[in-house]
Amino acid sequence: MKKASSTVEQIHTFFDPKSVAVVGASKKITKAGHVIFKNFADNKRRGIFKGELYPINPHEDYILAFKCYSSLKNVIGDIELVVIVVPAENVAQTMQEAAQKNARAAVIVSGGFGEIGNHKLEDQVKSIAEKAGIRVLGPNCLGVYDSSTGVDMLFLPETRVLTTGEEVVATPRPRSGPIAVVTQSGAFGVAVLDYMAGEQIGLSKFVSFGNKIDVEEPEILEYLLHDPQTRVILLYVESIKSGRKFMEVAREVTRYKPIVAMKSGKTEAGARAALSHTGAIAGSDRIYDSVFSQSGVIRVRDTEELLDASEALAFQPPAAGNNVAIVTAAGGPAIMAADECESRGVTIKRFSNETFQKFEGLKKEGKIPSFATNYNPLDLTGSVTSEMFELGTKILLDDPEIHGVIVFGLHHSPALQEDYVDRIANLSKTSLKPILACDIGETEMATYIRGRFDKMGVPAYSSPEDAARAMAALVHYGVYLKNNGFYDDYIEQFKRQVRT
Repeated sequence: MKKASSTVEQIHTFFDPKSVAVVGASKKITKAGHVIFKNFADNKRRGIFKGELYPINPHEDYILAFKCYSSLKNVIGDIELVVIVVPAENVAQTMQEAAQKNARAAVIVSGGFGEIGNHKLEDQVKSIAEKAGIRVLGPNCLGVYDSSTGVDMLFLPETRVLTTGEEVVATPRPRSGPIAVVTQSGAFGVAVLDYMAGEQIGLSKFVSFGNKIDVEEPEILEYLLHDPQTRVILLYVESIKSGRKFMEVAREVTRYKPIVAMKSGKTEAGARAALSHTGAIAGSDRIYDSVFSQSGVIRVRDTEELLDASEALAFQPPAAGNNVAIVTAAGGPAIMAADECESRGVTIKRFSNETFQKFEGLKKEGKIPSFATNYNPLDLTGSVTSEMFELGTKILLDDPEIHGVIVFGLHHSPALQEDYVDRIANLSKTSLKPILACDIGETEMATYIRGRFDKMGVPAYSSPEDAARAMAALVHYGVYLKNNGFYDDYIEQFKRQVRT
């Protein structure tokens, strides 16, 4: 891995600043400036955020027991990071004051710039930042959330009080984990965070770009390459301005960490919407396909696939080839998964004669049903037991021609006990072939089984197609690493980070 550059050190200020000023902090609970400042204040009181904290508002003396300053100029000493939540017409003046305070970075949450055609003001703000050497995220963005440092600029409150007086979770923060979210759309990013929190998927860092007048994808990707908390990068883009730089950085990143990307604005209508959303010029969708493919970036088509693939890549090793086995308690779901795999370029090849004969031997010994189908998928039928799943999966993992296994242990099977989860998970811990699980349904039992799999490092999905698409991501990433000579090094890294 390349040594961290000065850019990485600059970008680090957004995630772990020694001092933060929130310009536009407010006592009014409905204001974004209140929510953002409260996030920092609460995390400081909890001992999570370690930096100095300054609310800036000329109309207040104190906010949440913190002394309030009328402007940045009145704060004694330098300020590393400035979070700006004031009307667009006041942002340029605020940036001038930030320059006087030797700020290293600024996040402009405020909208009203290029996305509505106000390019002159946007250019003015950009010019001030460039002359002062201030790195800028935004404008028109949500900024940064870091699960470990207490930096939280999400202006959507964690809880909300209903008209009934009941307090409910509104925008939950995901637990700490290995997946970073990098997004051009703040609203989409928040939806992803909500999904991750609900599914108990761990987050390392969150970055929202907005209009991207300065900091763009390549710089954040380079930073995350060197972030020890991040194993997988989830990326949402409407446009990429610096295409060559993106390819150069992405190629370096994907040697060590997978990038899973969703690119919107594929159609004429979508591209038009992107232009009015963040001022983005979408470009040819075929060009993006080529850029992602050459850079090792895994492109997905929808939000669900984005999360499913990211989770699989965070906890399972990439496949060393494209031949996958399916072991199931029911034929229908396995067929659906096989169809989806084949449509994604993943092979569901008939088992080798040696593996076939091993299953025939188990039949003769009475260890699996005599009427089980053992071609691929391996259908152990509704008579399946935990031991059958363990025996069948181990044989498949031992087959050198098989590069990954999808397990369909449907909870409806009468003889199947929940300890089959532990048996499959234990096999996964000792294997460098990916294993994914599926249990169909949204009943309490189905979610319980999937949750147990997830906690033990085997991502589990609620539909055959979801499991197949996640396996396809593991296959395509593995093939990319193999073709470029990176696979062995990646596996060694995976063993150190995940298996130990």
